[in-house]
Amino acid sequence: MHVKRLVALTAVIGLGLIAQSASANTITYDFIGTPSFTGGLPVSVSATFTTLANEVQVSLTNNQANPTSVIQNLSDVAFQLSAGTSGSISSSAGTERSVASGGTFTTGASVSTGWALSTNGTSLFELNVLGTLIGPAHTLIGPPDGANVYSNANGSIAGNGPHNPFLIGPITFDLAVPGVTAGSTVSSVDFSFGTTDGNDVPGSPVPEPTTLLLLGTAMAGLGAGARWRRRQPSQQS
Repeated sequence: MHVKRLVALTAVIGLGLIAQSASANTITYDFIGTPSFTGGLPVSVSATFTTLANEVQVSLTNNQANPTSVIQNLSDVAFQLSAGTSGSISSSAGTERSVASGGTFTTGASVSTGWALSTNGTSLFELNVLGTLIGPAHTLIGPPDGANVYSNANGSIAGNGPHNPFLIGPITFDLAVPGVTAGSTVSSVDFSFGTTDGNDVPGSPVPEPTTLLLLGTAMAGLGAGARWRRRQPSQQS
């Protein structure tokens, strides 16, 4: 009887996990827990994707504080969708930031990112600033140091005319993608950095907090059931 109760408890928790997975439409990719480098310099970004009916919302943040070089700035993100083969940018927004010689900066207004969306006729999508009218400006830069200065910035950032202004995150995109639903998934996310092609780093999916909570609850339930069985006196026939 006790085993049957434990199996029933596990089944209920499992159904909860399935229901949560089916209703989830947001996933985040980043490098947290997996240090990544490009050109010998550390990079750290996060991207959150939300799928809705015929729509994908994307939020990008550069988490690498006080960068040394523009090679640490995000300029491209590629991803695959489980549905949809074409799309367009309905709107985008980011806040401009200009870094002067010496690392001081001024923060401007929220503007359109100027990034472009491309597809290859399949499920692969790419948001990219290089090759657009605004590039090589509007790459996504991280925050300054604790003194609110980009003290590490070299000449590719500080006072660099073509590369300024940058964008400070999060920058957001609202994409119109026919065929996408709330149940569509995002996978194979790759980030690119700097103002030349080829600095690609794959991202890792981050488990949702609710999923982690349910998994923890399941493990706790299994452990409690096992302890409860051990406390019961054995019954001899």
